[in-house]
Amino acid sequence: MAEPEKRKESKIRRWTEERINLRQLVGILLNIFPVIYGELDQRLDIREGLQKLLKKPVPKHVNFLHCFGGMTFVLFVIQVLTGILLAIYYKPSAADAYTSVMFITNVVPLGWLIRQVHAWGSNLMILFMFIHMIRVFFHGAYKTPRELNWIIGVCLLFLTLTFGFSGYLLPWDQLSFWGTTIGTEVAGGVPFIGKYLLILLRGSENVTGDTLTRFYALHVLILPWLTAIFLMAHFAMVKRQGVAGPL
Repeated sequence: MAEPEKRKESKIRRWTEERINLRQLVGILLNIFPVIYGELDQRLDIREGLQKLLKKPVPKHVNFLHCFGGMTFVLFVIQVLTGILLAIYYKPSAADAYTSVMFITNVVPLGWLIRQVHAWGSNLMILFMFIHMIRVFFHGAYKTPRELNWIIGVCLLFLTLTFGFSGYLLPWDQLSFWGTTIGTEVAGGVPFIGKYLLILLRGSENVTGDTLTRFYALHVLILPWLTAIFLMAHFAMVKRQGVAGPL
């Protein structure tokens, strides 16, 4: 390794250890986990349950393309965790939203990192979900008896896109404001009910603080629970029916 790279790596390690003390944190976790796990396992037989759940042979036709569904779920978990951290400092009001985002980015320790992980995680989640859906479609895994699971997957795709659209407004800057204005105008163009959809989304005829509040409630309170319910149903069906092979 080149000398400048060694110095840079050493500087990053020193900076991290001064603020987080990773060695001490890992040591504490390693000491606590066996005690908690041992006590729970004695009472609940966790090991036996996990063995029944996880010790299942993987079909020979499963390859890397079959992993995108699981990777999408991992990204969803990351989004939930980083979203909780962001929600600690975020203020969902027209007067304070942008200021709170700048505070997270510039003042909160590692806030810039959490925000970027959350932003890029949403893009990757949508990308991986599309790849997963394309793989399922071309392998014919949506056919009988898995058509209901395909419908649930389409609902999860819609929920994921709604996650991205509702979260786009939350920084409350010029880009998100006008992007949401254009996006909601599309709903307003629906024949007969467009005007009512527009007011339902915005809370008024224009994008205002009411729109921000509605999008925040949708993004944080409604969509996560709906997604979790659909995911449980999706995984239960996959476990029951198994992984479909290619045509």
